[in-house]
Amino acid sequence: MRRKTIMGGNKGRTSDTKVVGDSSMKLRRPNGLVTETRKNWRLFLMIAPAVLFFLVFNYGPMVGIYYAFTQYSFGDGLLGSPFVGLTNFKILLQNGSLGYLTRNTVLYNLVFIVVGNVLEVLVAVLIHRLTSSKFKKFSQSVILFPYVISFVIVQVFAYAMLNGNSGALTHFIREGLGASGFNAYTTPSIWKYVIVLVYLWKHTGYGMIIYLAALSGISRDYYEAAQIDGATAVQQIRYITLPQLVPTFITLLLLAIGNILRGQFELFYQLVGTNGLLYEQTDIFDTFVFRLLQNSFDVGLGTAAGLYQSFFGLVVVLACNYFVKRSEPGYALF
Repeated sequence: MRRKTIMGGNKGRTSDTKVVGDSSMKLRRPNGLVTETRKNWRLFLMIAPAVLFFLVFNYGPMVGIYYAFTQYSFGDGLLGSPFVGLTNFKILLQNGSLGYLTRNTVLYNLVFIVVGNVLEVLVAVLIHRLTSSKFKKFSQSVILFPYVISFVIVQVFAYAMLNGNSGALTHFIREGLGASGFNAYTTPSIWKYVIVLVYLWKHTGYGMIIYLAALSGISRDYYEAAQIDGATAVQQIRYITLPQLVPTFITLLLLAIGNILRGQFELFYQLVGTNGLLYEQTDIFDTFVFRLLQNSFDVGLGTAAGLYQSFFGLVVVLACNYFVKRSEPGYALF
């Protein structure tokens, strides 16, 4: 590239001239990524294991998406299996599975996300307002304890309460409420409430810890100034605590919405098991795919259901992030 000296008041100053024959008329700039890598190579070296992990275990397996478009045969392998296009998706749509699975999975997750986050915020705020440090630690431990219990143990508790022969809750409903023929495992309509209650009981403690961490970052100066102005405890929560939790709430909401078509497999499978009478009300994509692979080994159909889950979640996240970004750009994920 030629340079020329500008004569006059600014002697010796040079300016770039247009490159002859270059239609873009742009100056050549150094590669930003290469420069950044050379400058901060230690930082890039530190994140290299994490990048490698995601490449191997998250992006590498994405090759298996091709299963969804094949009639997979274990003998022929991935590339040798017959290509069937969108046939697997058509099967899911025609047999009605796609409709009720989408309905159940989305509705359950919406309840989990909305009711769960509201309950977690409420519990976190109440514990945060406690003045006794010993009682506060005890309360946190008691509420968090169900989260560390295995779902197998949860299933044992649920069966002990609901089984038709000696279940404690079944006995109460039959004797106390007069429903002599009641049997939970043959009554699909009650299981939507059972599943939601068990989920809230088990996961509220974990979400509470996240919101308590956010509450600990709120300066005490806000509350002291509010007390001086005569604000009550309810007013402090309404005008100080809750607004400060909005960014955390929206971030967790967006992350949860990304998995809105992915259910809690352990929760549903352990509580419902293989009881076909309850599938209409309790079956979700995760349990459906598990039974499909367990019974028929139809890898193509199972992968098609999983791919539909992922694509649906991607669209929902992009749409929600778009609307959040338009209203409050600072709260968006990207």
